[in-house]
Amino acid sequence: MHSTYTLLQATDFPPLRRAQLTTLQVNLGYLCNQTCVHCHVDAGPKRTELMGEETIAQVLAFLHTHPQVRTLDLTGGSPEMNPHFRYLVSEARELGVQVIDRCNLTVLEEPGYEYLAEFLATQQVEVVASLPCYLEDNVDRQRGNGVFQASIRELHRLNALGYGQPGSGLTLNLVYNPQGPVLPPPQQNLEDDYREHLGELGIVFNHLYTITNMPIARFGSTLVSKEKFHDYMRLLRESFRPENLDTVMCRSLLSVDWQGYVYDCDFNQMLNIPLGAGGVSRTHLTDLLGKELQGEPIAIADHCYGCTAGQGSSCGGALA
Repeated sequence: MHSTYTLLQATDFPPLRRAQLTTLQVNLGYLCNQTCVHCHVDAGPKRTELMGEETIAQVLAFLHTHPQVRTLDLTGGSPEMNPHFRYLVSEARELGVQVIDRCNLTVLEEPGYEYLAEFLATQQVEVVASLPCYLEDNVDRQRGNGVFQASIRELHRLNALGYGQPGSGLTLNLVYNPQGPVLPPPQQNLEDDYREHLGELGIVFNHLYTITNMPIARFGSTLVSKEKFHDYMRLLRESFRPENLDTVMCRSLLSVDWQGYVYDCDFNQMLNIPLGAGGVSRTHLTDLLGKELQGEPIAIADHCYGCTAGQGSSCGGALA
């Protein structure tokens, strides 16, 4: 695999500083039942990295000592495949923290995980579900044969539990990633298309998030192999919109890896860029217990143009 960090290290991206921390995004491990082309964490069925019980306890301690952090955003891999997933969710909910599960949908059909959908509903966990297109051929090309139909089955199941239904309090948001080195289309227009096509299948949801593919890890390596890396970076840079700087996710989010080390965002985590501008060593979550980060500098590199290009991109979709 081609590393893209050396291609991204030199940058003229504007400096950034942190606002108030509101979200703790935790990567529970790289184990996943899928292997997707656009995956920026290189997750897959053969990965063995999983957050352990001691680090789970440290995450909960951080939430307890930072009451302004009201959202716990769980990601992976498939975060549900971590054996401590249910414990972490239940304990966070006891603290009154909103929990987001970034779910690939098909994990809900895996043997041994049949309980998951009901558990998520009982805990009132917000589900952010990956569905990179509403067309079967496109989804299966990107994520594997049969993934689209499995995803549709599980969306029906979540709907039956109340997810996406008006007044249920159970939020179901979908995620779109482009098929290649292009920017996502306007989020609202695409959401309308999703509602129309999925509505014909009897599926409802709350919102669609469009997320720009980052030129790192598996996707970045593919760009290098196809000699499209520099063209894609040119697109991101030429599409830069400074107004997106105010709402990029790194200003209010802290990213935690499976070992408990912290980064300014999930993408910096995958590039192993330490927390804060000029950082030379990794910071552990336990080093930040009781500490404030507001006003601290954010580590940047050229991939940051991916979050500020066009309508902008974050784990919560478009910024503009």
